[in-house]
Amino acid sequence: MGLSQTLKFILGHPMNRGHPISALARFARWQVQSRLQDEVIFDWFDGAKLAVRHGMTGATGNIYCGLHEYVDMRFVLDTLTPDDLFVDIGANIGSYTVLGSKVCCARTIAVEPDPETANAPRRNIDVNGIKDRVSVIEAALGATAGTVSFTVGRDTINRVAQPEDELVRAVAVRTLDEVLGGEVPKVIKIDVEGFEAEVFRGGQATLADKRLEAIITEARDDDVMDMLGRAGFVQAYYDPERATLENLPTIPSNNTLMVRGAIESGRNVQALMSCPCNHPLNHST
Repeated sequence: MGLSQTLKFILGHPMNRGHPISALARFARWQVQSRLQDEVIFDWFDGAKLAVRHGMTGATGNIYCGLHEYVDMRFVLDTLTPDDLFVDIGANIGSYTVLGSKVCCARTIAVEPDPETANAPRRNIDVNGIKDRVSVIEAALGATAGTVSFTVGRDTINRVAQPEDELVRAVAVRTLDEVLGGEVPKVIKIDVEGFEAEVFRGGQATLADKRLEAIITEARDDDVMDMLGRAGFVQAYYDPERATLENLPTIPSNNTLMVRGAIESGRNVQALMSCPCNHPLNHST
């Protein structure tokens, strides 16, 4: 993302409405601070922290805006409870993991196949003191167990390698059903750069279990949508300001929210998901 796109994202973000100067100040402060320190421990909100290094593009949106993926992160915050299991597939630095297990106090299984990238969620788990609530699975998920070539050095867009990719390494592949061992999460967030269909093929028992209530996925391709539809999921749109599920978007999101069963537009998500909590967004300014 170039400078102009970054600034447009920052100034257009819902959490920066009405105070553009402080938003730009956070951007400027990070540009300086990240070049002077190897690691910055950023005070996020509700006691959560993020350990961030220069070049971690999966983290900087949280510094600039509070919640990088505002709609989807709010859904996680407004839905999970301490009794729930959350699965973060493609955890990257672990921001969703921190939301799930530090702020919501749920248990999280964080899946990150890249050995170097996996150090980032482990660091954030340590910084937030949530080792007892998080398991890190250092493997790719797929339709069957085995190994797969995985790209190196692409930060947030490392992915299962294509034939033209030269910088690759072999990583272990496990299936979602095997990793869960019969447990069923309430919410799954998945961002695996186009490999989502293979992950879901290895999680058929999990998808069929009605205790799984929602999936946040970056993929919108026909294979993924058909597979989730056959498992009983429908697309919905979360309105974080009203905490409701809607049939049409109120705030844009780059991800797709799939929830089990028919959607009654305007229904409160806490009633649908049996969640008694609503977390204030006291992010650092």
